[in-house]
Order: sequence, then C-alpha cells, then structure tokens
Amino acid sequence: MSRTSPADGIRFAFGTLTALPVRVTRWDRGAARAGMQCAPLAGLVIGLCAAGVGGALTLLGAGPLLAAVATVATPAALTRGLHLDGLADTADGLGSARPADDALRVMKQSDIGPFGVLTLLFVLLAQVAAVCRLYERSWAEGAVAVVVSATAARLALTLAARAGVPPARPEGLGAAVAGVVPRGRALLVAAVVTGAAAGAGAPLGTYGIARAAACVVLALGAAELLLRHCVRRFGGVTGDVFGGLAETAATTALVVLVLG
Repeated sequence: MSRTSPADGIRFAFGTLTALPVRVTRWDRGAARAGMQCAPLAGLVIGLCAAGVGGALTLLGAGPLLAAVATVATPAALTRGLHLDGLADTADGLGSARPADDALRVMKQSDIGPFGVLTLLFVLLAQVAAVCRLYERSWAEGAVAVVVSATAARLALTLAARAGVPPARPEGLGAAVAGVVPRGRALLVAAVVTGAAAGAGAPLGTYGIARAAACVVLALGAAELLLRHCVRRFGGVTGDVFGGLAETAATTALVVLVLG
C-alpha cells in the first residue's frame, strides 16, 4: 500500500464532509485516518465562508437577523445538508425506543420522522438566534463565533473517529472512519484546535481567549455525551451519528459564546 500523503487526507476530509468539488482519490483506512485528522480544516473553510456571507449581507444593510439566517444556511448548502440530515436521522433512531437493529433501520429510511423534524427545528432556531445576537454585538464577534463553532463541529468528528469507537454497521461512512484515528493523535488535534480558537478570541481580550477555548471544550463535551449514548443505543457509530455530533457541537459552541 502506498504511503498516505497530507493531500490524500485533505481530499478525503473535503470530499466526504463537504459538497465542495473535491474528488476523493483514496478510500482506504490510511486515507480515512488522515482525512478525519483534517476534519477541523474542512470546518474552518466552511466557517470562513459562512462568516463571509454574513459579513457581506451586513455591509449591504440586511440586518443581523437576515445575516444570521444566511450564515446558518451557508454550512447547510456547503454540505448539502449532510450533517443536518444525520442529526434528524439520529434523533429519529434515538426517539424510536426500538432495539438497535430496528432503530438503525429507522435511521436508514429516506423520510424524516417527528423526532427528526422537531430536533432540526429547535437546533436551527437556536443557531440563528445565537448568531443574530452575536451580530448585534458586532460582526467581528459573530464571525469569530461562526468560524470557531464550525471548526469545533468537525473536531468532534475527529474525536468520534478515535480508536475504540466501533461502527454500528459493517458498511457506510461510519464503518469507513470508525476507530481510524489513534487516541493520542485525536487529543493532539483537539489541543491544537482549542489553542487556535483561543487565539481567535484574543482580539476580544483575555476574557475572549478564555471564552473561545471554553466553547470548544464544552462543545466537545456535549458531542461526547451524545456519542456515548449512541454507542450504547446502536452498538456503535454511523454516518448519521457523525452528522448529529457535528450539529450538536456547533450549536453548543454558539450558545456558549452568546451567553458569555
């Protein structure tokens, strides 16, 4: 097997976690390992695009609410709703109260059930409300929050792909990436991203540094709670669970930042 290059990992991350025109050239465990370690980089790009859209609308006088709606819609567009769909399917599976195999079948269905609809509604409302409030303070503060939350959301996927977390099915994205990232490497990536988030909060002073770092830690904590529950409930992770983890982390980060 050929050596996995950083480019292979970047292509895997962007090709599987975004709708950007990036072709995945390798689909093996080595590429998956490198790709999941690069997942926060995909989040960074998505966050920058979302903040840019919000900034453009703010300059055009759209107001904080419309800018917030467009900001939240941008990641959905750049992923074709991948993570939101995963969140809805995970909510339906967890809410079905059925045995693991039956719950997994519920998650594979193409329609969205009541638990999924309600979860999507409340999560999107929370994200829009948080970003709107941050934009009311200043576009710069909102932009930092959007970028940090999007990066933290994909960092949650790096940690969820760590060694020891099993797949719930033998096929699909969950099986392809489950357990591929060594625990030490996952923690190293988490430390780097948390440090970078703290640096992004530096223009807002010492409190901004602490708040940005804390939002990443708390976002990862919320995602970890969901991950453990899904592993107990389904026997492992699926692609839908990864989507649910990303949206959970992003929403938690935004709420923490707006409450600070």
